[in-house]
Amino acid sequence: MLGAILTDLTAMATGLAVSGKPLLISQKAAPIGITPSIVCINPNYAANLGKIQRLASCYGIPQVFYTGDRIRIKEGARLPREERMKGFKDVQLIQYDRPLDQFKDATPVAIEVRENAESLFEFEHPDNPVYVFGPEDGFIPQAILQHCHRFVVVPVRHCMNLATCVSTILWDRELKLHLAGKVMKKITPISWENRGGQFAEADFE
Repeated sequence: MLGAILTDLTAMATGLAVSGKPLLISQKAAPIGITPSIVCINPNYAANLGKIQRLASCYGIPQVFYTGDRIRIKEGARLPREERMKGFKDVQLIQYDRPLDQFKDATPVAIEVRENAESLFEFEHPDNPVYVFGPEDGFIPQAILQHCHRFVVVPVRHCMNLATCVSTILWDRELKLHLAGKVMKKITPISWENRGGQFAEADFE
């Protein structure tokens, strides 16, 4: 692909204007990556990508990059409704086949089952992570792995669903930030969205 397609979700700190149409970013343009971030390599299921976008919103991750063309989001279309909520407007969904090129200062972290990978139990999350996840039916290609600085495996008995793996990584990061005194102690949907304890239909789109 010659550029990155950004869905109409929000205008981010990059200063990029977000309109009603997907935005094409040239490879020659200045990098737009913001850490912490998520990269999904050639995902196969729109439902998983939707869940990951939702998780990014829940954990304050501003961008989700994905590569490949197995998931096609037509202009004006969105991911499955059951995976959307208002908070998605806080997250840019970016399709780009060389996502790590979009970051000036980042620590790419490959999440994959591989020999000598760090266990998530002992892993210390960097301050500027880009978490890289392989596809549901394959592995992270060597062309991407060679740019990763850290390699982490989730200590479970079987391979996890892609979205579940992302959820585990983001929760582990949030927990360790909390234990280090770097995040607010009490974050809930009620307090963060000022819902007053009520979940309304207007909370979803």
